[in-house]
Amino acid sequence: MNRQNAELKLKQIFGFDGFFDDQWTTIDKIFNNKRVLLIQKTGFGKSLTFQFPATQFDGLTIIFSPLIALMRDQIKFLNQNNIKAGLINSEQTDDENNITIQNAINNQLKILYIAPERQENSLWQEAVLKMKISFVVIDEAHCISSWGHDFRPAFRRIINLMQVLPSNIPVLATTATATTDVAQDIQNQISGDIELIRGDLLRENLKLDVIHTENEEDKMAWIARYLKKVNGNGVVYTGTRVSAEILSKWCENEKLNTIYYHAGLDSDSRKIVEKEWMVNKFKAIISTNALGMGIDKPDIRFIIHTQITQSPIHYYQEIGRAGRDGKTAEIFLLFNPKDIDLPLSFINNARPSQQKYQKVIDALKQEPLGERNLIKATNLTQAQIRAIKADLLDQKIIRQVLYNGLKKYEYQYNAPQLDITTFENLRNYRLKEFDKMVEYTNTDKCKMLYLCNYLGDNNSRSCGVCDSCLNEKNKFSMDENDKEKIKQFQNNFFPVLGVGSKKSKQHNNKKYQVKFIGAKFEGRIDNLKITKEIYQQLNHDDKKIVDGLIQKTKKESKLIDGIASSYYGFSNVGKTIYKCKYENGKDYPDFLLKQTLIAFGKTFKSQKFDLVLFVPPTESGKLVENFATKIANTLKLPIFSIIKTRETKQQKIFQNKALKTQNIKDVFDINIDITDESILLIDDIFDSGATITEIGKMLTKRGAKVIVPLVIAKTVGGDIAK
Repeated sequence: MNRQNAELKLKQIFGFDGFFDDQWTTIDKIFNNKRVLLIQKTGFGKSLTFQFPATQFDGLTIIFSPLIALMRDQIKFLNQNNIKAGLINSEQTDDENNITIQNAINNQLKILYIAPERQENSLWQEAVLKMKISFVVIDEAHCISSWGHDFRPAFRRIINLMQVLPSNIPVLATTATATTDVAQDIQNQISGDIELIRGDLLRENLKLDVIHTENEEDKMAWIARYLKKVNGNGVVYTGTRVSAEILSKWCENEKLNTIYYHAGLDSDSRKIVEKEWMVNKFKAIISTNALGMGIDKPDIRFIIHTQITQSPIHYYQEIGRAGRDGKTAEIFLLFNPKDIDLPLSFINNARPSQQKYQKVIDALKQEPLGERNLIKATNLTQAQIRAIKADLLDQKIIRQVLYNGLKKYEYQYNAPQLDITTFENLRNYRLKEFDKMVEYTNTDKCKMLYLCNYLGDNNSRSCGVCDSCLNEKNKFSMDENDKEKIKQFQNNFFPVLGVGSKKSKQHNNKKYQVKFIGAKFEGRIDNLKITKEIYQQLNHDDKKIVDGLIQKTKKESKLIDGIASSYYGFSNVGKTIYKCKYENGKDYPDFLLKQTLIAFGKTFKSQKFDLVLFVPPTESGKLVENFATKIANTLKLPIFSIIKTRETKQQKIFQNKALKTQNIKDVFDINIDITDESILLIDDIFDSGATITEIGKMLTKRGAKVIVPLVIAKTVGGDIAK
């Protein structure tokens, strides 16, 4: 097909008038069954280089993508253009994924999007061999390379598929962010006669500035001032989930319409936020790097980073979301030299230690284990286990096997020794990348040209609009008014603990309509209780239904979301708690009591409580009991102790939820009647929530009406970027 005929079909199918030259060059090579690596800036239109050829092939085009939000958007776009497309990812049910797979086998789809991690599913492995595949696409191809900034072991599995496909099936790998080293590695991974097309990465409509600050409060003040004056909508990127939540609450305090977003939100919540943000409901979305890569919003007018990224590649990719409509967008990095600690910790801890690899090897030498039992046997987190598994599989030290249909991993005897040379080389490579990102914050060179050159584009020119080109040095320090407002905010910000079940929240806050079988009316149920008058009018079958509903709700946890007076690392709260628990053993000072009572009063002032209970300690003596007693005396409530039926270990020694839960399972009890009582549950530190949740189950079984946890501080341990 020549370009003229292709552009006629392009107009018919997609409504576009024509291709860019590099788009057509790529498509022409695909039509000639070539393998291509396409490196082009965000907004270039890379998706068209695979969506259009897919419509012209007889068989199926498989597109591997790590970006679930992008899958959803592109599937919607394709279906609107009458192109039969489906997707397979973790957000769908097994039945939905299985139906999509069957449609692909039956040649009822032109395009199939799949998350690379789904390749480990045995059903997929069998089904893919039955599909009529015409074209394979690897989107975000830097994920294939261990040197890439977002390497994912599952991307390597794609290579296994290409090895069993006929050599004349075209392959396209696309990315906006690949250095020369990463591009070479991708080409080696895909193998075959692969051709590189690298475009101009200059984004002339992005104005890049670095704002030098002295602390986090400076950043808070600067952001509030900026959002109040800037036109349009944008993104504020933070380094951690907690930072996203705190900054969003601060902006709300300043009457700014913002919302936070991170991977810790459930799938439905993320979808709602994404949908509302797309229609400009918010001035800014304050997010970790979980947002943005898979969402195609053309009119982002500003992007602000409150945390330096791990490399210029990360930074270029994240700011690339702005100004996709071609209009000017402002880009800011708020930087203070102390910011380097967080990305350095991510880099240094990106891979588990050698000792943790050995733990897994030793456990599998004893017996084959599945992932869950491997987590328990090693006291490692799920993320650590998955990283270690991938490396040990690659090095052929372990292998995956099926035992009675269950997936397990077993040690291969006479296996090679663990080789950590690659890990060390990669860590050193990442540290050099980070050095270049720190250099970016102080360079006098054009900021855009600096990024382009780092990414291997030596053809770009100076942008003429960044702070370097304009010879500006931007510094910001908050004034006394800012300081006072931030202090007031910090004293009135209370983190939610997030332990209440959705059902308990619903039962506590809503009324339900229930239609009774056989009845001629609808009875209103408040917290699954009905009046005697309505109950007496029910026939025998309806009474059984209502009795069942009431019994069911009695079993559901009455634990609702409580609050902490602060985050552990926020202001001096954590240092004070640590000193009392582990150094001098004295009672918690009055300022912590006052702060906790303020949090209680502002959050639960309308809730009536009947008594106070406190969480029994493992090692910290009477600290919690004395603190809870002061709370109870102030509120004029009776106080009682929860008891332990056996000794437990400190929760902090366990690295995963399974072992934390096992350590305290069925260990708590109480020797008073709490039927229909509203309980205030006191502890000093909230970490995983396992202890509070277990106590909540016990108190629910004993008949508690409602259980509200109140703690001094919520930890940010294990908080991650996404």
